[in-house]
Amino acid sequence: MSFNSIKLGEISDYINNVKLSIIRVIKMLNKFARLIVDYCTEIRKGDEVLVSASVEAMPLIRELWKAIVSRGAYPHLYLYDDVLNEIFYRYAPEELLKYESKIEVFVMENIDVRISILSPTHTKPLVSVDPERIKLRRQALRRLTEIFMRRDAEESLRWVVTAYPTNSLAQEAGMSPLEYSEFVFKSLKLYSDDPVKAWIEQAKWQQKIADALSKVSELRFVSKDTDILVRVDGRSWINDDGKNNMPGGEVFTGPHEDATEGYITFTYPAIWGGVEVEGVRLVFKRGKVVEATAVKGEEFLKKILEVDEGAKRLGEVAFGLNYDVTRFTKEILFDEKIGGTIHLALGASYPKTGGKSTSAIHWDMIKDMKKDGKVYADGDLIYENGRFLEDVLK
Repeated sequence: MSFNSIKLGEISDYINNVKLSIIRVIKMLNKFARLIVDYCTEIRKGDEVLVSASVEAMPLIRELWKAIVSRGAYPHLYLYDDVLNEIFYRYAPEELLKYESKIEVFVMENIDVRISILSPTHTKPLVSVDPERIKLRRQALRRLTEIFMRRDAEESLRWVVTAYPTNSLAQEAGMSPLEYSEFVFKSLKLYSDDPVKAWIEQAKWQQKIADALSKVSELRFVSKDTDILVRVDGRSWINDDGKNNMPGGEVFTGPHEDATEGYITFTYPAIWGGVEVEGVRLVFKRGKVVEATAVKGEEFLKKILEVDEGAKRLGEVAFGLNYDVTRFTKEILFDEKIGGTIHLALGASYPKTGGKSTSAIHWDMIKDMKKDGKVYADGDLIYENGRFLEDVLK
């Protein structure tokens, strides 16, 4: 065999491998789109559907567009850009930071379905923006948050948040682009022959946990530098089965706003607007944060806690139950689902849980419970080393 024929053969093999890779990706994105349209949002004829994403997610947007219109629904597209967002926060005068858009309010009040695709080109677009400016803008967006929360509780808005594997998300997670894509697709169960069926099975298992927790009055979380008590009696436990978050994989509720006592130190950085706050430790008395410290970013943490009164109270307590999500990626959509973790959120509660905390923020913070974590329900051990005890699920 000649040298030239070897080279041509290698080139031919490379081209064929690229073609196969492209075909696999297209098939995966097709399954992704059908999962969102048929399972997560159950789109039907006549729906007004808003798709929000960056241009990075265009391959998925095209598959979604086809799936949406083929079901007789009307699609709208909102393309965002991280640089444009940074420009707004940097150069907008104060009155514009406080501005409430009538158009955004109208859209939030009238759409039937909202599909949000996290697809950033940069994961820290606001890292150098004055926290005070971020605070002002969050306050201005409070009405949109309240409309969303109300419509979610009324079940008049069907919505899902998912992610498209961009290079920036891969880099932030410390993975190669291919490795990250595989991570995302696995967490979504897209490698299953029937992803919808796989999520239905996940949902059934999680519902057993939600049902058990619905009988509990108090939960006590104990781990390294953590001993915190929350009251949950009378509140509803929600099964995040992938309908609103894809990937799903948690059960959560809104704890009593005035009853949290104790302290907790979070394992992973708490991230807000791309700003990382590491080693967060919170102390609660009568439901309110009375002490907040951090190894890194403490000033930012305290600034966000001053957004409003609700920012100092818990809006959510949750268990991460997606054991296909095995590592921290700095993207909360995945990280809060890590199997063997818990997370608490400062700020707004989801009204459907019965939670009453209102705020312009909802900031999730994650604690790994796999090594030495224990959870007690009304004094009885129900969870140890990242998993619920089998007796709890019977």
